[in-house]
Amino acid sequence: MISKPIQLKKYINLFDFKQKVDYKTEVLSGLTVAIALIPEAVAFALIAGLSPLTGLYAAFVMGLITSILGGRPGMISGATGAVAVVIVALAISHGPEYIFATVVLAGILQVTAGVLRLGKLMRLVPHPVIFGFVNGLAIIIFMSQLAQFKDNNGDWLTGSSLAIFLGLVVLTMLIIWGLPKLTKVIPSSLMAILTISGIVIGFGIDTKTVGDIASIQGGFPPFHIPNVPVNLETLVVIFPYAAIVAGVGLIESLLTLNIVDEITETRGRGNKEAVAQGAANILSGFFSGMGGCAMIGQSLINVSNGARARLSGIVAAVALLAFVMFGAGLIEQLPMAALTGLMIMVAIGTFEWASLKTFNRMPKSDIFVMVVVTLVTVFLHNLALAVIIGVIIAALVFAWDNAQRIRARKYTDEKGIKHYEIYGPLFFGSVTVFNEKFDVLNDPEQIIIDFKESRVVDMSAIEALNKITERYEKVGKKVHLRHLSADCQKLLKNADKIIEVNVLEDPSYKVMSDL
Repeated sequence: MISKPIQLKKYINLFDFKQKVDYKTEVLSGLTVAIALIPEAVAFALIAGLSPLTGLYAAFVMGLITSILGGRPGMISGATGAVAVVIVALAISHGPEYIFATVVLAGILQVTAGVLRLGKLMRLVPHPVIFGFVNGLAIIIFMSQLAQFKDNNGDWLTGSSLAIFLGLVVLTMLIIWGLPKLTKVIPSSLMAILTISGIVIGFGIDTKTVGDIASIQGGFPPFHIPNVPVNLETLVVIFPYAAIVAGVGLIESLLTLNIVDEITETRGRGNKEAVAQGAANILSGFFSGMGGCAMIGQSLINVSNGARARLSGIVAAVALLAFVMFGAGLIEQLPMAALTGLMIMVAIGTFEWASLKTFNRMPKSDIFVMVVVTLVTVFLHNLALAVIIGVIIAALVFAWDNAQRIRARKYTDEKGIKHYEIYGPLFFGSVTVFNEKFDVLNDPEQIIIDFKESRVVDMSAIEALNKITERYEKVGKKVHLRHLSADCQKLLKNADKIIEVNVLEDPSYKVMSDL
């Protein structure tokens, strides 16, 4: 994968991924991402009922391990809201030690999924679902920034406080939007943060800072084996949460991987990313972290800055740890207005505006799926559930559409044999229409059902063949199956051990060559 040509370019082999790397772009982008990671990691930890350092440690471990081992260079992982929402109930009922054990188990499940190459299941996610997922996530990112327009008591800012904060947010957005039109020597997002911070600190402007959320001062993540009883009772408690964390993490990570693939016009490796996510969660649990997955917002910041290699993610993780250990006092002075403006621009960039143009051009079923996934994502804040619901709806719509497409061309040849040439797949959704095509009582004694343009897909289809041959047999007529494909023949042979398929003239289910 090749980064955008700016200045410094050299070939390196960085952790088994050989590519051209623009060092300056990677380092500056990594620093920007590190700054953007801090408030979110703290916020997500607080949402889960854990200490801020738990989220920061997770962001460091997840970011470092996935950057080194992951299947998508340039993608950023860390503590996420999707995971926080899942584990909050367990944190309240059993405490942080059970959270650490849950994260370790979730990591093991993710590694297993990667080893079994289950990442290919993402092929089943249709494009309208991805559109809905991305649009919903963009809306969530935007709405989450509205909380920054409140004071520490939870009241909305008013008067001069609101005007100052809003003005700084707008200025941040203008810098991020306008600077790339002038120069790309330095990432516009980093320049915006530095500029706004300089204005606030230099002029002593009273506005909300990172330190107003929580202190980020800490040391190196301590190695810690989760202090939970190693027995079946503990497994019963943590396994449901671990399974959901693993599923949510993989779905969000692999969808983020697909999105970054589209932006960079390159291809990541889903199964490798699944293994990396699992390894990162295992280590996160052992190093006092809350776990996490890929972060679409920070990933888009990184990619939009021109980063394409593993170095940017490694720099982001190491810089984050350095801030926690040595630079907490400085980072806590950063104005939240700059980070808020940055994330609003991320939300604007994340939203698939092109999807709005599809409303009058795409099938209504696809539009419905896209809207449903967006609404579920926004209102339930459950990205995995939104994707699963979208896939189920899309699958049902696909099955319904194909069920309506089955056709039968009918004619009688010179020998008096009635032919039924079937078009479209024969499966559970189409068997009713299939059965309606035959005129058993008025047909001649010889019937040929030709599957040259059809396929026998499932057990419902086999049972339909069984029933239709039974109906003809009862009135003394014979049915021949013709042009069955090899996989259809195998399916029929296997089913013959379960149900009796009455194909009178073709007991071996081979294509009949004498008719």
